[in-house]
Amino acid sequence: MAFFSKKPIFGKKKKKEMPGGLWTKCPDCGELLYNKTLKDNLQVCSKCNYHFRMKAYDRVSSILDEGTFREFHKGMRSRDPLTFKGPSDYPSKIKKDQKATGMKDAAVTGEGEINGKRVALGVTDCRFIMGSMGSVVGEKITRLIEHADSEGIPLIIISGSGGGARMYEGLISLMQMAKTSAALDKLNRNGGLFISVLTNPTMAGIMASFASLGDIILAEPRALIGFTGPRVIQQTIKQELPEGFQSSEFLLDHGLIDMIVHRRDMKASLFSLIGYLSSRTGEEKKGK
Repeated sequence: MAFFSKKPIFGKKKKKEMPGGLWTKCPDCGELLYNKTLKDNLQVCSKCNYHFRMKAYDRVSSILDEGTFREFHKGMRSRDPLTFKGPSDYPSKIKKDQKATGMKDAAVTGEGEINGKRVALGVTDCRFIMGSMGSVVGEKITRLIEHADSEGIPLIIISGSGGGARMYEGLISLMQMAKTSAALDKLNRNGGLFISVLTNPTMAGIMASFASLGDIILAEPRALIGFTGPRVIQQTIKQELPEGFQSSEFLLDHGLIDMIVHRRDMKASLFSLIGYLSSRTGEEKKGK
């Protein structure tokens, strides 16, 4: 009687599957990046310098001295003033994004230090309803501006919002553009310093209000910056648009922004600007 094994004697060994969540493919150059290395490199591709989007709290950590951040109004939450109904109601959408991001809303604000220098810092995050500006985002940014004004410290806002006014809140959301802009006007008239940092993406109502009002406007490389998308603009004006016209490089060439700064150099650049511009502001106040 012959006996046959069900398993092939010389069969190929089954390859071990690679654990998920360890690698990220760069969307620009296609390089496969080890996630820990990518995190250590501030979410920048080590091959082509593509700047991945960065979470708000990671952004805070990359800018401020360790252990100096004091967050403001962390528990502030949006209400549902319109009792909005759609494919998903507003409260459900908020809860979903709160769970996904670990944030209460799309902005983080507070005070900390850059190389020992006190600053007021705000960051918006497009992972939360595209970083759109509802009542909470507008209120937190406005209170941050007022804090910088009352304390006489530099204000830095890092924008990463692909959305404008939050449709779920209607006119209440739209008025935040005027409110934040009015607060910045008061800061400016009082001699305060505001540095705006634009990251990918900075669009719509955010760009049309506080993000474009900096005394100095910085941007990360190849960030998408504008009011509305290129397809909508092209359909509206019926004209071909220049290639890359909403990139930070194009806008630097045309005078909308002042500097393009690599993420690894952002903290040092902000510190240098604060040191120089704050001293100039102090001289002007003494001269009055």
